[in-house]
Parts: sequence; structure tokens; C-alpha cells
Amino acid sequence: MDAASILIQMLNSLQYGLLLFLVASGLTLVFGIMGIINLAHGSFYMIGAYLAFAISSATGSLFMAILLGIPLALAFGAFLEWALFSHLYKRDHLEQVLLTYGLILIFEEVRSLLLGDEVHGVEIPAIFSASIPLSDVLSYPVYRLVISVVCIVLVVALYYLIQRTRLGMMIRAGNHDRTMVEALGININVIYRFVFALGVALAALAGMLAAPISSVFPNMGSHVLIISFVIVVIGGIGSVSGALLAALIVGFADTFGKVLIPEYSGMVVYLVMAVVLLWRPEGIFKKG
Repeated sequence: MDAASILIQMLNSLQYGLLLFLVASGLTLVFGIMGIINLAHGSFYMIGAYLAFAISSATGSLFMAILLGIPLALAFGAFLEWALFSHLYKRDHLEQVLLTYGLILIFEEVRSLLLGDEVHGVEIPAIFSASIPLSDVLSYPVYRLVISVVCIVLVVALYYLIQRTRLGMMIRAGNHDRTMVEALGININVIYRFVFALGVALAALAGMLAAPISSVFPNMGSHVLIISFVIVVIGGIGSVSGALLAALIVGFADTFGKVLIPEYSGMVVYLVMAVVLLWRPEGIFKKG
């Protein structure tokens, strides 16, 4: 590959890794803090993509779809936590798996009834539809750069929220010791509801951002869910910083694996996970 091709693949890897982080960060928070194995988390990514399609089709604007989709996703996440997930905290993992797998089936059936089973496209906003020339024959889409910039802004915002705010301090405390947090008079259930709603919103936003470049299709959350669990395991359960590093590793491994060794590309990410677990069984970063 020439320099321009390598640069394109590096930018693709960065964009893909950051997008995966949006999904995996919510999953690792819910898994690490609330102790919930949420198999339906990939469905929130799908819901975000279908929201982008439905709202942008009605309004003609992806910006409007995102502005309306984020509060809808937050409200939906808070409702799910109140109605269903709040009853799972003291249940065993089998019941969590059964409920969340059931949610996948429900979400897919509702999606099929409301929007059908066809593959849909979402138009890239005209302002971001151009490409930046990198060589005489190669260019890079502006919209992919926009996705990377938005994800980086969200990474910084999430870091600030968790590490520099009082709410973040309570989230980190609940991550380490729920009983102690409750003994201090903090309503841990409210913290859990916020964390879950935030995780749903981040996954849905990832789906909305990805919709114009990956299309919108049935069961699109399944692959993202599997990769997100890989990221959580590699980074360390409950570690947001670990999820970020792991998402970038997976993004680069997957992208360059498809370019350099396409016949074995499906194995590359899982080989990386195996190597990391042999080195650090608890993940790159421990819970926290």
C-alpha cells in the first residue's frame, strides 16, 4: 500500500474504533456497575439507526433526527431501567440473559411491523457530502471525519463527566462498592437509571451516526453487540478508559485485517482478545 492508502485505512480504523467505543462504553458501564448482562444492547444501536432513517425521511434532515433521537433514546432507556432492568439487580445471570434476549426478539418484531424488512439508506447531510483528495485517485469522505470528531468530543465529555463531576464520583463509587454508596445516603437506583439511559443514548447515537455509511437493515445490532462484548472483555469490565483503548485496538485490527489478510480477517479480532486474556485475564484495565 502507498502512503495515501495507509492513511485512509488508519482514518477508517480510528473512525470505526471510536464508533464502537460509543456502543461499548455504555455496555461496560451497565455490566460493570449494575452487574447486568445486557444482550439487548446491540438493539439500541439498531434502534438509533432506524430512528435516523425514520426521522430524517420525515424531516429531510439527519441533524433533526439526531436532535430528536437523543432525548427519545434517553427517555426510552430510563423507562426500560424502571420497568424491567431494576428488577434484575439481585437475580442471577440466567434470568438477565433470558429477559434481554427476549427484548431482542421484541425489538426486531416491532421494527419489522413498523418499518418492514427492507434495507434502507440515510442520506449524508449535503454540507458533509464532499471528499478530501489525498492523491490523484484517492480521497476521503468528509462525513467520516465528522463522525471521528463527534466521537472524540463525546469521549472527552464522558471522561469529564466520570472523572471531574460529583455525579461521576458517585458513579465510580457505585462501581466499586454499592453497599457503601447506599450507606452514605445516595440513591443508587437513580444513579443506575441515569447510567442505563446514558448507555442506551450512546449506543443509539452510534447507530444514528453510522446509518449513512452502513445502511439500515434488520438485525444490524447483532454484530455490533458481539464486538462490543469483545471490547468490554479486552478493556476490563467496568473500565471506560479500557473500553476506549480496546475499541481503538479492535478498530485497527479489524480494518487492517480485512486489508492485509482478508481470508483470515474474521479471526483477527478474536485472536487479539485471546492474546490479551492470556496476558491479562482481567483485561487491560481492572474494573474502575
